Order: sequence, then structure tokens, then C-alpha cells
Amino acid sequence: MQMAKAGLALAVLSVATSLTSMGCSGSGAEGGGATTASGAKHELLNNPAPEISGDSVNGKGKISLAQLKGKVVLVDFWATWCEPCKKSFPKLEELRVKLESSGFVVVGVSEDDEANGIKEFGATHGAKFPLLWDKDKAFANKWHPPNMPSSFIVDKKGVVHFVHLGYHDGEEKEIEAEVKSLL
Repeated sequence: MQMAKAGLALAVLSVATSLTSMGCSGSGAEGGGATTASGAKHELLNNPAPEISGDSVNGKGKISLAQLKGKVVLVDFWATWCEPCKKSFPKLEELRVKLESSGFVVVGVSEDDEANGIKEFGATHGAKFPLLWDKDKAFANKWHPPNMPSSFIVDKKGVVHFVHLGYHDGEEKEIEAEVKSLL
């Protein structure tokens, strides 16, 4: 009986660990559509990115994907309750700083139910990029992020070329190469 309990505990821990490494509230590559270099599947791949627009909650002004045409944009869906998002934010900020002068922009879209804490989360985890609150889940209903974080890399013409589902240590090198391929 003790062996069975130990085995069950190990199995539960293993599942929890793999979910944490992939992202909050979901499994790896869900949904249909094309596959990215990282193996993620999503129906938006190789399709026009749906519009995102609104006032940033962290003082970065009004943000509109349409106004960002001509730049490579990483749209990151995240939430304050998402543990992997705490790791991904500093990496996204480093990448933004490194490639901003080449025409790269990061936009964070919070899927929190309330706006409380969004600005503070960004400040705590080093995000100087614009943070939008998807109050009524209007953006998520068009982009279909299967988990948090979910990052979509959009080319200068507004087409989604790469998708990253969850956060994985070291993936910033892959994201950087993908962004550079579109600059």
C-alpha cells in the first residue's frame, strides 16, 4: 500500500511539474493549424493577426496592432496568477531592449479577470513594454491562447509566423532567431 501511495504521489508531482514548465492552464501544443519551429500548433499561424487595441495600463499610451504594421511584434498573452509568466517577462524585456532599434515591439495582453495588480506585476517582473488588459476577453476570443503565457510573433505585414505556448527555459534564443528572421 505504501508503494502504491508513493507511486501515485510521484505521478502527480510529475504531471504538475510538466504543466508548470509548459504554462498555466493548459497542455503543450493544442489547437489545429500549422506548426512552428518549436512544434507548437495554432490556427493563426500563417494567417493575419486579429486586431488588438486599447490603452495600456502601465502608461505606455494607446496601443494598436494596426499602427504597429511595419514592425515585428511579439504579442504575449499572460496573467498575474501565472508562475511561468514571472520567468518570461524579464526575458521578453531583455529581447525588447536588444532588438527595439531594429523595429521589434513586445505587447503584453493580460487575461486577468480584474485589472488590479497588472501594472504592479509588470513593474515587479521588469516589463517596460505596453501592457493591455483584455477586460472582456475580446482579444483572447480571437487569438485563442491555449495557456499562459502564449506568445505570437507577427511579421511587418501583420501575419502570425511563430507561436510559443507556455514558457521553457532557454527558449528566448529561439524567439530571438525567429524575430531576427522577420526583421
